[in-house]
Amino acid sequence: MSDQTTEKALLRRGLLDARRRLGDDDLRASARALAGQALALPELARATTVAAYVSVGREPDTRALIDALRGRGVRVLLPVLLADNDLDWAAYEGPEHLVAAGRGLLEPDGARLGPDAVTAADTVLLPGLAVDARGMRLGRGGGSYDRVLARIDACGKAPALVVLLYANEVVARVPEEPHDHPVQAAVTPYGVTRFGA
Repeated sequence: MSDQTTEKALLRRGLLDARRRLGDDDLRASARALAGQALALPELARATTVAAYVSVGREPDTRALIDALRGRGVRVLLPVLLADNDLDWAAYEGPEHLVAAGRGLLEPDGARLGPDAVTAADTVLLPGLAVDARGMRLGRGGGSYDRVLARIDACGKAPALVVLLYANEVVARVPEEPHDHPVQAAVTPYGVTRFGA
């Protein structure tokens, strides 16, 4: 195990512990505030297709956000986890079309569009545990979104990459590996932090 991998594991553990300590009232208030902050982003205001995800557990809640985007007429793509940890995609047709899947996930019940469908997105909303001052995102370590971002790069696309976090998860530095991609912005319930030019 490399030093970066060990560092990432330790940081993940601490961040997940902090999320477990959040109360239900904090989670509800954060969800409303996060949706409001995200919906004000120019990257979402002008998007016609957004790749998003349905939050699970103690992740910053995305349900109000994806419903609001759909209500605006935005095509929202949601991931479907494949057996090899890669992601397929399907269109979000409302909460009544979400079904329970493995690992506690909720996935759309509609037609699968293929792993390359994400390349049509104007903006990609990414889950994460932290982001640093350079815009480097720390994910959960499964590699699913590393594959998504590599696929987007390989197609020569450049959607806006936005990570959704709690305020304490914007940190000074996260360990970086060669396959990691920076994001342009982090949205928390308290505001937006932008990275790069």
